[in-house]
Amino acid sequence: MTEPVTDSWLRHTIATLAYRAAKVLRDTPPDFGQFCPAAQSRTALSLVAHLGDLMEWGERMARGEVRWEPVPQTSWPEAVDRFFGALGALDAAVAGQASESTKHTIIFQGPVADALTHVGQLAMMRGLAGSPIRPESYARAQITTGLVGRDQPGPRGEFDGDASPPARVLSE
Repeated sequence: MTEPVTDSWLRHTIATLAYRAAKVLRDTPPDFGQFCPAAQSRTALSLVAHLGDLMEWGERMARGEVRWEPVPQTSWPEAVDRFFGALGALDAAVAGQASESTKHTIIFQGPVADALTHVGQLAMMRGLAGSPIRPESYARAQITTGLVGRDQPGPRGEFDGDASPPARVLSE
């Protein structure tokens, strides 16, 4: 038997997603939306549009409807605004209902976990595009349940360099 996912845990996860996404999406180069690391990859703009799709899907799930409806975006500012608006709507939908562990588990494992993956992809794309974000100890971040908009507290634990051990080159 699995542990129930409480609405407070899911809402904290949504706030964590907002914090990390805000860091990755702020101060991007003017042409970052069109950045594409490989021919088979999505552009940064299409990833942010997908983030909006995911959050709107999550909100519909929270309200009992499981309908996927992708919405193409043509503008970086509009896609970013749509994502944060949909993230706020998802948070409100989760906050406004009694904890239903199965529904919340599905919202986490589907749209929320997928969005965390894509925020990580965008962070890597920033580095590839020559505009990396600074490393941060996210365990020290000021993340507040319910604070899910673009305006997030400043970083508390950024540092220079990389905390990872040096890369090893695999020999053939």
